[in-house]
Amino acid sequence: MTRRPTLARRAEALLGAAVVSTAPVAGGDVATATKLRLSNGTTALMKTRPHAPPGFFDQEAWGLRWLAEAGGVRVPEVLATDADCLVLAWVEPGRMTADDAAALGRDLAATHAAGAPSFGAERDGFIASLPMPNRAADTWAEFYAVRRLLPYAKLAHDRGALDTDGVAAIERVVPRLAALVPDEPPARLHGDLWNGNVLWGQEGAAWVVDPAAYGGHREVDLAMLALFGLPHLPRLLEAYHEATPLADGWEDRVGLHQLFPLLVHACLFGGGYGDRAAATAKRYG
Repeated sequence: MTRRPTLARRAEALLGAAVVSTAPVAGGDVATATKLRLSNGTTALMKTRPHAPPGFFDQEAWGLRWLAEAGGVRVPEVLATDADCLVLAWVEPGRMTADDAAALGRDLAATHAAGAPSFGAERDGFIASLPMPNRAADTWAEFYAVRRLLPYAKLAHDRGALDTDGVAAIERVVPRLAALVPDEPPARLHGDLWNGNVLWGQEGAAWVVDPAAYGGHREVDLAMLALFGLPHLPRLLEAYHEATPLADGWEDRVGLHQLFPLLVHACLFGGGYGDRAAATAKRYG
């Protein structure tokens, strides 16, 4: 067994239990993840990020608790949080089947149906390492335009990942949003629901992590799952639709709601994603 003394002492101060061992966990791009074995027999996951922006881990903890309140998708229990770290209950990895994907579809429908007070959230958040504005708007069309598409198109352009023609393509979509997307009340969104943020635990139970939660259009989470692929996604979508039918034409709007994550990836990783966002926008504008 290994034990990183500095990290262990930090966890012990937050949890009130001795840390027996620590082990690195692969896969964290934004924060460093460490598995903790505690003297009380439990296991936890500690995420750390030195010099994290103010509220970075507090907002993630809030998102997890807000999703948990819905009684739909499973989220790890928040054990402790501080300015530079977050400690969660450990999820032991397992395998999934098509039936497990269907169960996640039903759970996600329940989470979305729990709703939100408005399109947006009480405070701004983060998606990956990027700030994410969440000030409320009256309609999804307005919110998606001024809090999602336009700010990230500008940032992608400023970082050289989206050319002027691409920005113009995004801007042409904006006045069409109200006509393209049917009116629905705000859904309780995970907000960054790609395959990597779905953990399959023991007996196929699905857990979602790393939320960028806010009130938005429920098609956003489904579009994100489709963007990078999820095993047995058609079964998940079928079960979701059975639980809470989607509005007519939702398949045609998948690309529209993928514009935001594509722009985020353009900001973080470069122009290939910017080109893809521009090409997608041209289908709608």
